[in-house]
Amino acid sequence: MYQWKKDGEFHLWNPDTIAAVQDASKNNDLKRYKDFAKLINDQSAQPATLRSLFKFKNAAPVPIDEVEPVSEIVKRFVTGAMSFGSISRGAHEAMAIAMNRLGGKSNTGEGGEDPIRFKPFPDGDSARSAVQAGRVGQVRRNN
Repeated sequence: MYQWKKDGEFHLWNPDTIAAVQDASKNNDLKRYKDFAKLINDQSAQPATLRSLFKFKNAAPVPIDEVEPVSEIVKRFVTGAMSFGSISRGAHEAMAIAMNRLGGKSNTGEGGEDPIRFKPFPDGDSARSAVQAGRVGQVRRNN
């Protein structure tokens, strides 16, 4: 289902879209980026995502005082459980710091973090993630 095949079902990530985004980024080519964006965003001929099934209608905007503040929305942001070995230490720590700054949640998925990450950095940032406890070889930390 997730792999493009010449005579298979339509996928948004296909040779045309991949080539367009690679060309755009490699050559800093705005036209190729616009080609890419059109291929991805215009799903009228071949719906491929849930958003392609929505129809928007003109309506009065919601008054800003009825919109939940950003500070509350970001508390629901969560990074998925990415194994500590599947991404770099820097990426892992950057996501943990970002989620901690936002008030969101990050999850290592398996533990294995350097214990130094359980203490705040001198600037107050923390690279600590919530360690999912209960699986073999994991230790729950409450510090």
